[in-house]
Amino acid sequence: METREALIPVAGDGLPADLVIPDDPVGVVLFAHGSGSSRHSPRNTAVARTLHERSLATVLVDLLTEEEDRVDARTAELRFDIPMLGDRLSAIVDWMCGASEVAPLPVGLFGASTGAAAALVAAAARPDRVGAVVSRGGRPDLAGAALSRVRAPTLLLVGGLDEQVITLNEQAMTQLGDPAELRIIPGATHLFEEPGTLERVAADAAAWFALHLPR
Repeated sequence: METREALIPVAGDGLPADLVIPDDPVGVVLFAHGSGSSRHSPRNTAVARTLHERSLATVLVDLLTEEEDRVDARTAELRFDIPMLGDRLSAIVDWMCGASEVAPLPVGLFGASTGAAAALVAAAARPDRVGAVVSRGGRPDLAGAALSRVRAPTLLLVGGLDEQVITLNEQAMTQLGDPAELRIIPGATHLFEEPGTLERVAADAAAWFALHLPR
């Protein structure tokens, strides 16, 4: 398994990313973290480890520059700029097409919280490149009109105790095309901190990507 850091040439001086590439990978999953988080999110890195076990490479990237992160820490405005974050994810997907380690691999997107909306915007913008999407406790409603343009098979995972987000995901499901599925994780709150719930998310995500990413 190869692990390395990269500076992706997007957004001025670039965005730092962590790449993990198992032996003989069958696909690559780009992670979009949620509001106020980063590529070091312990929940996303835990999911990534499960994907590695299924021979899926992962790209975890900071979606804001250092300066933008400082501004966002004060104002919280950029973390909700879904069009900008979606554009950045689309540009990262384009970069992955030319990165020798992952260029031949089918691409999946894993989004958490507001990052799920950005992932869906990117999936709508790159229908020929993005093969599957998984949302963890996401806000797909924030993707707006892009929802109806998503062609990638999409799995929405929501905690059973996260009632408001369940409603928002149910509403988003009416705009997503097939195949799309909403799964409720019993006993889980928004951050999936309860024992066994994050492991269920990781297992479901890995199975979805393994099933739907084109060979």
